[in-house]
Amino acid sequence: MLLQKLRCAHFKNYTAVEIPFAEQLNLIIGSNGAGKTTLLDAIHYLSLTKSAFNTTDSHSIQHGQTAFAVEGSFVQQDKSCTVQCSFQKSKGKLIKKDGKPYDKLRDHVGCFPVVLATPYDMDLIRGGSEVRRKFFDGILCQLDGAYLNSLLKYHTLLKQRNSLLRTYKDAGQLNKDLLAIYDQQLLPLCQEIFTARNRLIQDFAPIFQTHYQYFVDATEEVQLYYESAVAESNFEQKFCSSLPQDLILQRTTQGVHRDEVHFVLNDHSLKKIGSQGQQKSFTLALRFAQFDYMHRALQRKPLLLLDDIFDKLDAQRINKLVQLMAQQHFGQVFMTDAKGTSNAVLMQQGGVDQALIEIEKGKDVAFRKMC
Repeated sequence: MLLQKLRCAHFKNYTAVEIPFAEQLNLIIGSNGAGKTTLLDAIHYLSLTKSAFNTTDSHSIQHGQTAFAVEGSFVQQDKSCTVQCSFQKSKGKLIKKDGKPYDKLRDHVGCFPVVLATPYDMDLIRGGSEVRRKFFDGILCQLDGAYLNSLLKYHTLLKQRNSLLRTYKDAGQLNKDLLAIYDQQLLPLCQEIFTARNRLIQDFAPIFQTHYQYFVDATEEVQLYYESAVAESNFEQKFCSSLPQDLILQRTTQGVHRDEVHFVLNDHSLKKIGSQGQQKSFTLALRFAQFDYMHRALQRKPLLLLDDIFDKLDAQRINKLVQLMAQQHFGQVFMTDAKGTSNAVLMQQGGVDQALIEIEKGKDVAFRKMC
C-alpha cells in the first residue's frame, strides 16, 4: 500500500498544500511548529477518520476558518483510489472513497492501515490503564471490524448503564428491568472483548520481545501481563454482586473497561524501575511489534508514521533503527525530524526510494527526490 500524494486545505496550520511522496522513505524536516507533525496527523485522519492528537474535530480547523479538507491518493493491490476527509462545523464529518461516502465511518477503519509512533507513546508506560487498553484495542479495531463494532456497542451500553446508576441517587429508586437489559447485553460483550484481547496479547508478546531485544542488545526480560476480572470463572456472579458498590460510586465497577496490561521488566514494573532508555526502547518495540503483527495479519504493510522518534535516542538505538530502514523491513515510512539527525544519517542509505520534504511555517513546502 502506498500513499502517493497528500492534499490539505485549512487543516491546522496549512491553508493549502499538495505533497507527493516517495515509495519508501519520506523525511519531513523543519523547525518546531512548522507543521511536520500536522502532515502525519493528516495521514492518520485519512486512515482512521480522526486526529491522533485532537479529540474534537473542530480543533483541526485552521484558525479563522469553518471547515477543513484532507485528501490522499493511494495505490493498494495495484489499484489507485482516492480518500477524502472533510469536516464542517455546520455539517460534521464526511469520509469518501473514490467519491462515494461511507454509510458509517467505522466501515473505513482498517481499509488503509497505519502505525503511528510519537513522543506521547511514553504515556503508555506512565499513564493509566485506559491508555494501554486503547493501544491494544487500536490494533484489533484496524484488523477486525466485528471487534470495533462490539467495542463501540460495549461503551454505549456502559454509558447508558452508568447513567441509570446515577438516577438512583436523585430518584431513590432503580429501574431494575432496564438494568437487567443492559446487563444481559454487557456480559457476553465482556467475554467477547476479553477473548480477543487475550488472544492478541498472547500472539503479540513474542514479536514485541524480539524487537525489544534487538534495540537493547542486552539480557533483559520483558513481559506483557494481561489482567482481567473476566478471566475468572465467577465473573458473571461478581459482576451482578457488585451492584451495591456500583450504586454508591454511580458507575459500573466490573467489566473489560477495567482491564489492565502490565509492562514488566525483569519481573518488576517497568514504570517503577525502567530507565529512560529502557522505557524508550519499550515503546519503540511496542510500535514496531504493532507494525509486524498487522503486517502478518493483513498480508500487507501498514503505513509507518514516526514523529520525532530520534529525540532522546542514543547512537546505538539510532543505528539499530537505521539498519531496519536499510533492510527495507518496513513499507512506506514518513519520519519527522526537527534537528536534522535523521536527514544526516538516513540519507546515507543507498538503494532506497526516498524524498526530503522541507517545511517552513506550514506554508512553503519543498520536495526533493533523493533516490
